[in-house]
Amino acid sequence: MSGLPFEREIATARAAAVAAGEIIARYSLGNRESWDKKEDNPVTQADLEANQCILDRLAEVFPDDAILSEETVDSPDRLDAERLWVIDPLDGTKEFIEGVPQFAVSVALAIGGEPVVGVVFQPLTRECFWAAKGRGAYLGETRLELSSAPQLEQSKMLSSRTEMKRGQIGPYLDWFGEIEPVGSAAFKLALVACGRGDLWLSTSPKSEWDVCAGDILVREAGGTFVTLGDGERTYNQRDILLQPDMLAGPQALIEQYRARKNA
Repeated sequence: MSGLPFEREIATARAAAVAAGEIIARYSLGNRESWDKKEDNPVTQADLEANQCILDRLAEVFPDDAILSEETVDSPDRLDAERLWVIDPLDGTKEFIEGVPQFAVSVALAIGGEPVVGVVFQPLTRECFWAAKGRGAYLGETRLELSSAPQLEQSKMLSSRTEMKRGQIGPYLDWFGEIEPVGSAAFKLALVACGRGDLWLSTSPKSEWDVCAGDILVREAGGTFVTLGDGERTYNQRDILLQPDMLAGPQALIEQYRARKNA
């Protein structure tokens, strides 16, 4: 694949995500001790070491690129950057702490606010989902396609475990054929991209690092990622939060959801 677009970025992001995942997998065998950065926002030593691993590998190859990471103090300088790496070294920290295998490493590159490379790596299964603008989405070297569920009522919707526990999905329980709660947002988006789920719905705000890599995975698999209020996301915003409702999946299912929501 030599000479194809974003070859160095893909290789670097994949290697960084795998290396970070190995750190997380090692910690998952024993030390999952956590503390709160703020209320209901835990962090572990695995988060911090995985983050540093990713930063070191990116800096070695792309020293001039800007960084937005959940575990790094944000700098306003990134707002002037053309190239921004958007990182969540351990998306699904709550699941990691609980021993639920639904967490992932998420690494994405946005250029001019548009996601152009995305990697989501599951440390326990070692599944590496990746995508690049114009090149498609892949699991390893296998090209991905979305599911072909024709109707919302026949679809499997992947929902947040936390949103389900809070009752936020209650109003939508009869809208879908099946609802499956899954931890990491990045992992849910990867599962939609590979057709293991039909649609992703979030009713709570998400940060850019939660969804940037998954956004391009879904897009390059043939789908759409939108916030109903703002449409497609342009990344590297001063306010890093995306507001609900957010959906990802086939355009037809998203339009059916939008129609029912507005009815």
